[in-house]
Amino acid sequence: MTLPTELLLLGWSTVLLFAYVMIQGQTATRDRGLDWNAGPRDGEQKPLGEMAGRAERALKNFQETYPVFVALALGLAVTDRTGGIGAIGAWLWFGARIAYIPLYLFGVKYIRSLCWMVSILGLLLMLIRFL
Repeated sequence: MTLPTELLLLGWSTVLLFAYVMIQGQTATRDRGLDWNAGPRDGEQKPLGEMAGRAERALKNFQETYPVFVALALGLAVTDRTGGIGAIGAWLWFGARIAYIPLYLFGVKYIRSLCWMVSILGLLLMLIRFL
């Protein structure tokens, strides 16, 4: 049985979430050290460097739209409204979120913001299909 596009991308989005978390964790550990990562992280934390700060902000940005994507993907599947502009929207969100992290990490202005807007457009297309 073939999964609808929205559910297939929901599964792959979990892998994408792990990638965001791992990138953020690795860059923070590089800046703060292995003892910080392995310890309880009590007390004042050493400030993050440029790359780790960007990775942390990119992860937070991902986490802001991820629950909406999950809800819409599941909503489309449960209501049997998968496909069409909902599937296009899911691909837009997913592709934009993949492109977003390297753009953010390397400080690419404007294109990163455009990428974010494409991800929001994807969510809007999913919402239109859902409603």
